[in-house]
Amino acid sequence: MKILGLDSSGIVASVAVVEDDILVAEYTVNYKKTHSQTLLPMLDEIAKMTELDLNTIDAIAVAAGPGSFTGLRIGSATAKGLGLALKKPLVAVPTVEGLAYNLYDTQGLICPIMDARRKQVYTGLYTFVKGKNSGKGLEEPEFQVMEKQMALPVEELIQKLNSYGRPVVFLGDGVPVYEEMIEAGMEVPYSFAPAYMNRQRAAVVGSLGICYYREGKFETAAEHKPDYLRISQAERERAEKEKNAKPEVRVMTIEDGAAVAEMEHQSFSDAWSEKAVLETLRQPTALCLVAEKAGRRVGYLLAYQAADEIEIARVAVVEEVKRQGVGTALMKKLQEEGTQRKAGKILLDVREKNYTAQAFYEKTGFKKDGVRKSFYTEPEEDAVLMSMKISG
Repeated sequence: MKILGLDSSGIVASVAVVEDDILVAEYTVNYKKTHSQTLLPMLDEIAKMTELDLNTIDAIAVAAGPGSFTGLRIGSATAKGLGLALKKPLVAVPTVEGLAYNLYDTQGLICPIMDARRKQVYTGLYTFVKGKNSGKGLEEPEFQVMEKQMALPVEELIQKLNSYGRPVVFLGDGVPVYEEMIEAGMEVPYSFAPAYMNRQRAAVVGSLGICYYREGKFETAAEHKPDYLRISQAERERAEKEKNAKPEVRVMTIEDGAAVAEMEHQSFSDAWSEKAVLETLRQPTALCLVAEKAGRRVGYLLAYQAADEIEIARVAVVEEVKRQGVGTALMKKLQEEGTQRKAGKILLDVREKNYTAQAFYEKTGFKKDGVRKSFYTEPEEDAVLMSMKISG
């Protein structure tokens, strides 16, 4: 079996071709160049040197995270692009597992640490245990995951390692960053892996990729997504900005269709398609609203007007901004639009056991009018009918 291995999860950029138990070629660079400049030229160089026809590979193994957000995106995009073009499956190899596999047949604890900043590391705990004896003296050690990869404060990691009471081998780019903290806190024997095995290597990713492929752990290129373990600094800043931003509600346009459909699929098991959303928007009796925070669409409301009554068909707010005033802003805007349309009442129905939604609607001025038996399906449930008068 022939595997192309890629790793750009850290400062190191690495490309390798592994065929069964033979490393055909590996190109690794640990230098301050962006992976977008190095990864494909490195692959091209390997292909030339080994006369590699990429169509002959069976799968592409890629370090799937955690790690540098930019590096992971570049590696993921490269693997996905190659997978789609060559019609080959992808094997997502957890970055920290790939690092640990460098230390083959180590009997103590293997602790890779990648600097995640703010005195945190991406880490996991691994070891090798004795495997089955072939009967001829050959024992194949088995790679064992003691604790799956995680983001953890360094001090907490040190406490965890001491509690195991076993010798530890550290490796990864977090070692030089937190070496002093490790020396001060470790109470069990420990060591640091040497230069030739203490960073990411595509050869290891490829070797693990073969193992995982044979276990059925692969995916299509379209399905692959990197595993960041935690959100990026930019995403944290955006979340904070959104949290502090005031919700703004406007009338929906055709350009909102895809975003509303995506929120539908995140919110409902019987989600409307983008086509259904746009068809609703085009109805002359429709009243469709979108809520934004810091320029991002975070909620919507779809309603219809019949005579002097407006009936809400769909309303949802994305999970991460709930209880930040988005739903209230949508309801306020709906009342304003209803007043302009000379409507006198707003109607809605809600699942009988959706107590959170009922409490929200009552808080915004809705009253319970009755129950419609077995109105909902999947699962079957009664609907609570509610209404609110619009003051003109």
